[in-house]
Formats: sequence, C-alpha cells, structure tokens
Amino acid sequence: LWSSSSFAHLAIFKMNKFARSAQGLLTTSKATHSESCLPRPLVRDISHFFRPRDDVPREWLSGPIDDDFVDRFLNANLTNDECRYIGFREQTHRPELIRRTVLEVSGTILACQLALKYGIAANVAGGTHHATPTSGAGYTILNDLAVVAHVLTSTCDSQRVLVIDCDVHQGDGTARFSQAGSMLHNKLFTLSLHCASNFPHPKAQSTFDVGLADGMRDDEYMEILCKSVNHALETLDPDFVLYDAG
Repeated sequence: LWSSSSFAHLAIFKMNKFARSAQGLLTTSKATHSESCLPRPLVRDISHFFRPRDDVPREWLSGPIDDDFVDRFLNANLTNDECRYIGFREQTHRPELIRRTVLEVSGTILACQLALKYGIAANVAGGTHHATPTSGAGYTILNDLAVVAHVLTSTCDSQRVLVIDCDVHQGDGTARFSQAGSMLHNKLFTLSLHCASNFPHPKAQSTFDVGLADGMRDDEYMEILCKSVNHALETLDPDFVLYDAG
C-alpha cells in the first residue's frame, strides 16, 4: 500500500513485515533455506494469493466494536491520547493506515470464508489482539479476531469460536470481547499462551490463560502448547478455530 520509508521513524513497528511475510511464503523451501523442511514454497505463485475486498460492511465492524470509536477512527478523528495509546501517534490519521487497518480485518474475514470452504486458510496480516471493544492499543486498532467471531456467529452455523493466541504478549483485547456484557459472551472463547512477565500489565482474563516463563526452550513450549490446545478443544468443542500466530 505504501513504501516502508513512509513510516521509517516507527522503529518499533516494522511496516515492511507484511510484504516480507508474503515474500517468505513465495520463496522459502529446502532449496533456499537449508533448515527448511518444505520441498517447495507454500505459495507457488503471487497470483495464488487471494485479495480481500477494500471495505468491510459497517454492521460487521460496529457489531462487536463501539460504533463511535469506529466512526471516529475511519474519519481520522481519534484524540491525540487515543493515537498515542495505539502507538502510531499522528500516523493514525493517515488515509493509508486507515485503509490498511480495514484491509487487515477484511483479509481475516476472507481467510475464514476460505477456511469454511477449503478447511484451512491464512491471512499474513491481522491478529490485532490488543484492540478492545472501545479502543485500540499496542499497534492494533480494530480487533479482526472479534469481528470475525461476530461474522461467524451471526451469519454462519458457527456458534462457538475459539481463538488460540500464541503471541508473546497476552491477547488482552480479544479476551475483553468474550467477557460478560459483550455481545460475544458465550460465543467467543480465548486461549492465550504468552510470556507472563511481558506486556500488557495488568493482564486481562482469557477463557484459558497460560503464562510462560522467560527463556523457555522449544521442547517445553511445544509440550505445554499441545496440552493447552487439546484441553481447550476438548472442553469447548468449538465450531471454528482462529489461530493467532503472533
């Protein structure tokens, strides 16, 4: 959507990571990286990527998310304090970032529609799990996971949606969408595996929270991950699972 130099001063949040992720899907294999176990790239040709629609029906956004917040964000009217808390500061008002944020949500909706048809699909962006029903936070503005849970439970046969969140930071925003008082209560459930000492502070209450110690090795992490996922699946028996890779 724009060159990474447009946001060069945002050293913490690398805008070019989205293009680099797509490039990695096109090129990574045993032939290009010796440690890869892939005989060929996961995506064979750039034409095999799906393109999301440029807009999202307003009722899908304003269902789980506060309508006033959505309106003020889309019209570049968030306060300076809100923009600072999100992290993008004055860049939050840029039309390119507003469009990118909507495309992020649209891409996750499309991925879920494709998953319903084919069994599995992925969005290389998204996972905006710090955004809450009334605000953005942590470089996330509109919570695509909550929007998709709303779409799935209101327009499809899915009544129980589980988010498995493996970001190093707790999915605190998504957890708030599942709490009592939210329209997604008893519809959206969350399993968050995160570094216990890391952001955010304080933590929200997920359906299942697994706080992990600093410096954990791969084998121990995978053992905990497998046990946690199996427990969540057996307990909830969800109709649809969203995996936030982090």
